Amino acid sequence: MVTPDSVDVVQRFMRAFQEQDRATAEALMAEGFVFTSPQDDHIDKQSWLERCFPTADHFDAPSETLQIVEVDGVVLHRYEYRVDGRRWRNTEALEVRDGQVTSAEVYFGGAVD
Repeated sequence: MVTPDSVDVVQRFMRAFQEQDRATAEALMAEGFVFTSPQDDHIDKQSWLERCFPTADHFDAPSETLQIVEVDGVVLHRYEYRVDGRRWRNTEALEVRDGQVTSAEVYFGGAVD
């Protein structure tokens, strides 16, 4: 069930990734968590923690939220980040149930500059 706290859960989950706070990230992820991106096709929680979670140091600085909104049970999070001095944008669609993220789909955007 989506609650008004869904956006807050996603913000805390993103912050845990950026700060590499694995305990908080794991607590915010449902056991059946599924992650999909152009590079990862429906990987599970453990695979995401091993493959994706440690990559926060790839970014020059924490990402900046441009928009975050819950629509029809999905939190849409559009953000900007920097890699090697260039700005990029992505959008994620995350589902939250009972205070935990059940799925995340990442859509890669292009360079901004």
